[in-house]
Amino acid sequence: MLKSGLKKYKIILASGSPRRQQFFKDLDLDFEIRLKDVAEIYPPNLIEEDITDYLAVLKSDAFEGELLPNEILITSDTIVWHNGKALGKPKDYDDAFQMLQSLSNTTHKVITSVCFKTCNAVTTISDTTLVTFSVLTDAVIHYYLEQYQPYDKAGAYGIQEWIGFVGVTKIEGSHPNVMGLPVHKVYEFLNNFEKNT
Repeated sequence: MLKSGLKKYKIILASGSPRRQQFFKDLDLDFEIRLKDVAEIYPPNLIEEDITDYLAVLKSDAFEGELLPNEILITSDTIVWHNGKALGKPKDYDDAFQMLQSLSNTTHKVITSVCFKTCNAVTTISDTTLVTFSVLTDAVIHYYLEQYQPYDKAGAYGIQEWIGFVGVTKIEGSHPNVMGLPVHKVYEFLNNFEKNT
């Protein structure tokens, strides 16, 4: 359905995340993947979606001057916001363990921002989902880290993996957003792309 409305555009997804790539396939969209290394550093005064908005735009800035008039570049960023700070991707096993310990028996926010960039416009949208974990014992955390090695995931977990099945007791908001993309908002934006830009 989206494909026909966007037939005069070429969609470029600048994400190496297999989950985001799969979401775009599931939306039945033709897209090209273009990747650039970007240092994900943001001003320390930013909080919550200001961080993900900043980083999504920062990733799009790496393509400045390269886009053709018919191209739509899509970049995104996801963080876990908990106890007044952002949890990004863990540095190592110990960092991941500490993150999951801090999330145990609490509710946190998962925030994703998506930036849509053309050669003459930049628009950013965001979404927030509340996720509640039950008590995660040290044994549960060790098992998950050893079996799944979630070092490429914000907050050191993937909700679609074992830890999500056994540990998550409540989700308020978009489930795909926790996996890295607010699919419903991306669909809505692209479905009305010419009105939105």
